[in-house]
This record gives sequence, structure tokens and C-alpha cells, in this order.
Amino acid sequence: MTAARVIVTRPAREAAHWVAQLGAHGISAAALPLIAIAPCTDPAAQQALRAARAQLAHQRPPYRALMFVSSNAVAHFFASDEGLLAPAAQALGATKTRAWAPGPGTACALLQAGIARQCIDRPAPEAAQFDSRALWQQVAAQVRPGDRVLIVHGHSRDAPASAQDHQSRQSQQGRDWLARQIGAAGGQVQWLPAYERSAPRLSAAELTLARQAAQDGSVWLLSSAEALAHLATALPAQRWTAAQALATHPRIAQAARAAGFGRVRECRPALREVLASIESAA
Repeated sequence: MTAARVIVTRPAREAAHWVAQLGAHGISAAALPLIAIAPCTDPAAQQALRAARAQLAHQRPPYRALMFVSSNAVAHFFASDEGLLAPAAQALGATKTRAWAPGPGTACALLQAGIARQCIDRPAPEAAQFDSRALWQQVAAQVRPGDRVLIVHGHSRDAPASAQDHQSRQSQQGRDWLARQIGAAGGQVQWLPAYERSAPRLSAAELTLARQAAQDGSVWLLSSAEALAHLATALPAQRWTAAQALATHPRIAQAARAAGFGRVRECRPALREVLASIESAA
């Protein structure tokens, strides 16, 4: 039996990558990015970003580790104004600063940015979830009193209030928990927004795709509760009881059920497991 079509809701760059990967395994997939990603526009954040890059480039890192919350955090931290890899990427390996990734996608982005594999810490492959809690199990012993950890993240711009509230309660929950663990170990956390998230402007074709996929048995691959809030805002009258979702974290699965998805399953955001879950839904 042929596997159902998959609707990939990640930001555009990541969605294209997942569509290609799924296609290479014979899975029909379509990208419907539900979060728009752009460079951070706040002048203070831009200045802080330049300063952090410069410190790494000159091998004067004041940090025990840089924690990147997503592949977009990696891309926007290490991209120079010319769109090339900043010298900080090559310099990181010459310092004692570690690069922390909460999941395989972020770890892959670090490798693509030029960070040596031996400098990257990530959850164990057998971890029940790929998130901040699983990451902490691998890096807790690194943090000593007085150490500083820079958390590179994104922030929501002009998102609807419901999305902001949900994001605060759900998606930021893991990184806030991680910050508390670092503090309990005597470390200090500094937050650095490197990019902005916002609701996408869906085209007429994309809205049509979303309405069809709500009814035709497509599998919605969900990796963000904020993306679900954007979907609900774009289609406020849409019923989701006939739709099925594949969520990459229990918190996202909870948000999908709250949104009204009729069938919700969970799996880790690893290609092999996503493929197996999609095939089982066929």
C-alpha cells in the first residue's frame, strides 16, 4: 500500500531538505512552511551577534559552550553579511568552546558550517527524545562554577498573541529548563537572538493545499507548536478532525490534539523513524 502524502511544515530551507529526503525514499511530500525565518533586525541583537562572532574568530571565547536551539540558529550565527561562513566557524575548533545541539538536524547544520565533529555535543542516539533534557545528560559534566553558556535562539516577530503564549509555554520550555540546570551547576547563561520567526504569508495555492491536506489523508509532519498556531490563524474555520499528524515531540503532539487533529502520532525527528511512522500510516 502506498504511503500517504506528507505535508512538511518546517521553515522553507529545512522543509525543502525534508521533502528531498522523503522523495528519495519514495514518499510523496509537499512543503508548506508554517514559520517564516529572517535575520534578526534588532540593532542591539545584531551588535551582540557581531561581538560573539568576533570573539570566536579571534579565539577569545568567554564561553564554555554555545548552545544552538535549531539549524536556523546555526545558519544565522555563522553566516557573514556576505552570506559566507564567518571566520568564527573555523575558529571554534581551535578553542575549548563546545557546540551543543539538541538534535540531529542541528548537529548536521554545525557540521555543514565547518564545526569539527569532535567539538559537537548532542543527545545520545538512543535518547527517548531529542531535546534540551537529553542534551543535558551529555553535557552536564562540562559546566563548572563561573562558566558561561551562550544560547543562540530565535524570537517571534509580529506573531499572533495565541502563538506567542503557546510558544512561551511549550517551545521555550526546554531551553528555560536547560538554563536552570546550568545555573544550578554554577554556570551563567547569556541569550542571543540570531534570527526572527514570524507567521508566513501563505499564497492562494498554499491555502488550497492546506485545505485539501486537512481532508485527503495526508500526514502533517509537525515540528513546532508555533507553526500549528500559525496554521490555525491562516485557516480559522478549518476543521481538522479528518486530518492526521505526525509530531516530533510530545509537547507538539499535545498541541496538535488541542488544535483538533483527529489522529496524532509521535516519533523522534530522525529520518529513519519518520519514514517508519509514515509507512505505518499507509
